[in-house]
Amino acid sequence: MHLCVDMQRMFAELTEWHTPWIERVLPNVVAIVELDPTRTIFTRFIPPQSLDDVAGAWRRYYRRWATMTRDRLNTQLIDLVPDLARFVPPAVIEDKLVMSAWHGSLHKRLQSAGVDTLIVSGAETEVCVLASVMGAIDLGYRVIIVADAICSGADSTHDAMLAIYESRFGMQVETVTTADLVAARIDGMF
Repeated sequence: MHLCVDMQRMFAELTEWHTPWIERVLPNVVAIVELDPTRTIFTRFIPPQSLDDVAGAWRRYYRRWATMTRDRLNTQLIDLVPDLARFVPPAVIEDKLVMSAWHGSLHKRLQSAGVDTLIVSGAETEVCVLASVMGAIDLGYRVIIVADAICSGADSTHDAMLAIYESRFGMQVETVTTADLVAARIDGMF
């Protein structure tokens, strides 16, 4: 299954959470989705309605990013970027209120479909992608990260996270390029 993390307008457009690399990786993400849209799950990070709807460290976080709460954000920015939204359906959306994709029904959905391998793309490498990858590792999934289909707003942390994926998590995580993934799919490996 392809798990595409948070490729949303609020990260692609000029907001406080703008991630400029989205434009660069978007063609690669589209190429992965096109392999089989029915086997793609898009996550969407849903910010709280207001600061009053969160507690603990999240309250401090949203004090800093108050413009990103739904009472101040244009809620259309929560949508997937248009190049990916066109795949829904048959692709599906899994909304989440936190960084990790694993706090909702995703695991049950994948278990019921007999999925044991996740191909991961999306934003951001060291935030929501990281949280979702770590959860997948904990749950025992084979994780394949498409290195040129994940993005960040910072080169240094993106590069560091890729190095960590390849070294520290080398037994649980594989990295590939989009071209290698597409070629493997054509060869029947995926």
